Amino acid sequence: MPRDIPPLAEVRRITEKKRDAWWTVMLVDPVATPLVRWIARHTRATPNQLTWGAFLVGLGSAACFAQGDWRWLLLGAVLYHVSFIFDCMDGKLARLTGTGSVFGAWLDFVFDRIRVLVCSVALMGGQYARTDDVLYLWLALAVASLDSLRYIDSLEIFKIRHGMRKQIKARMRAARKAENQAELAFMEDLLRENPEADLETDRDTVAPLEPVASLEATAADTGTAPLDATAARRRPAVVDLHQEFRRRFPWWVRCRNFLLRHRIRAHLISGIEFQMGVFIIGPAVDAVVATTVVSGALLLVFELAIIYKLLLSTRDFTRTIDSFETPDRVPVTTSVNP
Repeated sequence: MPRDIPPLAEVRRITEKKRDAWWTVMLVDPVATPLVRWIARHTRATPNQLTWGAFLVGLGSAACFAQGDWRWLLLGAVLYHVSFIFDCMDGKLARLTGTGSVFGAWLDFVFDRIRVLVCSVALMGGQYARTDDVLYLWLALAVASLDSLRYIDSLEIFKIRHGMRKQIKARMRAARKAENQAELAFMEDLLRENPEADLETDRDTVAPLEPVASLEATAADTGTAPLDATAARRRPAVVDLHQEFRRRFPWWVRCRNFLLRHRIRAHLISGIEFQMGVFIIGPAVDAVVATTVVSGALLLVFELAIIYKLLLSTRDFTRTIDSFETPDRVPVTTSVNP
């Protein structure tokens, strides 16, 4: 008996992330989401079973890569993409059916790292056996190292950003108790929820995101009626920890807006795209060395860009913390461009 599962449009809303890798948005979601709906309706499969399925298909991909011949490489590339589709489906099934677990998240992460390591050794080892070129051994080490670097770096950046947010929230709570100020929100969260926001083209869309201080100042400057006091208190004070980055690179704002409207995150070359370049594009076109080098270089460029953005963000954080110590300064932004 089929389970009561909502229509496909609603399943997309529940299971698909608001921001995701372009490879996932364009080449995985159109297949994975309908499959997840069918599985949820007609089977009793669990997210962990899909995780195991993705892992086993990934091992099959590695076995193909180890053969070295182009026909086996092509089959390995296809299997790796199938493995990645299953890897995305486990999370979608968990969100759709409410059957996710902490252990399942751990299993998914660990299996992903093992799959990358095994496929790296198999792909480069197979090419070394075919050519006797030691370069492939160095590439295997490079692929495994870059994959680890990406995920270690992302974890550490997350921890740093979480720590900055925690400190700012603590300061704001203290200030709110002392002066009965508004709640706190972060600009990046507001823009993530509302990717259509663009001050330059759509003032009405962005207006709800504006900080209280900015709106009150505008009313005073234009002579319009001030906001109702109760409504003003309900509006959050907005802290922008990426203000300096957007000021230095205003062109990136337009790019980011365009990508977010299509659910694509601005980090265009991350661990996912790196893996797809190495394990799908390279084997499929029989150009393992070239695609691995290009994919690794692009990954490093984007990682350095993220680190630079974090550096600028820490400066915004320092200025925000200092503003709590300075009388008559309000730690909110007046720029609402994403």
